[in-house]
Amino acid sequence: MSAASARGLFRATGKTSKPVPQLLDGEWSKVDTLEREKDDFYPTPPEPTRALLHAEIDRLREFRFVWEPACGDGAMVREMEALGLTVIRSDLVDRGCGANIADFYSFTSGPKAIVTNPPFSECGWGNGKARWLKHALDTLDVDCMALLMNWGWPGAGGLAPFYAAHPPARVYLMRWKIDFTGQGAPPMLNAWFVWDKQHQGETVLRMLDRKDARQSELFGSAA
Repeated sequence: MSAASARGLFRATGKTSKPVPQLLDGEWSKVDTLEREKDDFYPTPPEPTRALLHAEIDRLREFRFVWEPACGDGAMVREMEALGLTVIRSDLVDRGCGANIADFYSFTSGPKAIVTNPPFSECGWGNGKARWLKHALDTLDVDCMALLMNWGWPGAGGLAPFYAAHPPARVYLMRWKIDFTGQGAPPMLNAWFVWDKQHQGETVLRMLDRKDARQSELFGSAA
């Protein structure tokens, strides 16, 4: 949600927004809104990726390649490669991790498994009209895709037809708030939404914990 839309929401409800903590020059202060990064670049801390990999590693190992199409500085790539996955990396911007620099929408084919933290503005309904997801599921026809997104993502009214046509197989709600910016954790929860062609039946809801002891089975002391 942009600062402008947030202010509009509070005006409509008669409420005032609460200041949020932000780390500036080594000191914490409170500001009205956190600044958005250029190109929606928010490197993913290791814990969310590790938690997902613990849950989905057996499925991902069935694929010759896993694609990270919004790889940024390689934060998720490093976690996946640590488990022996062969990761194809691409991004719109070169951030020094050896990515193929290309627009995601320029691809008409690719690896059949995707794991990424996608640009949320392209996945919601208000601006993106779920464009990113439609390209992955319809044009690229991936077999398995795990996307790290806002827990409230499915709640957008306009997404109802898309969600009905493309229900995720599994949703992993993370019980902690992820600090993507180093400016303090935002007031929202995040989840992994996993689409999987092998799945049959209703969407399965599961929970992930930040300090899940089982992660040590995969990452040892690094967890």
